Amino acid sequence: MRIAKFVSVCLICLLVTSCAAIIKGSRSKIDLASDPTGAKVYIDGNYMGDTPLKLRLESKRDYTIEFRKEGYPNKSVNIQNKVGAGWIILDVLCGLVPVIIDAATGSWYEFDQRSVKVILEKTGFQPVPEF
Repeated sequence: MRIAKFVSVCLICLLVTSCAAIIKGSRSKIDLASDPTGAKVYIDGNYMGDTPLKLRLESKRDYTIEFRKEGYPNKSVNIQNKVGAGWIILDVLCGLVPVIIDAATGSWYEFDQRSVKVILEKTGFQPVPEF
């Protein structure tokens, strides 16, 4: 009798939740680095910290990441989201409700890259050494 109740509870949980929302959530981790380190990181114009930096961003949208360091030109990188086909397959196998939940929360999206490293090059005249 207890086993039947346990199995019933597990089935109900599967039907009212979604695979990606349970396992991954609606945010993804991204590592940001620069060479040299210590560049200021701005995402969509908002200061987020200095490199190296790890952030968890909503995976259902795209971002423009800008790296700024005094004496170096600013460098921008775009990261885009994509739908993880594996999440959709798992949701479809579990029923209609998981598909609706993951679509609404954006949990089945992931970024096209998990880390971004930029190389900042100094501006201005660089004298060439004589031999």
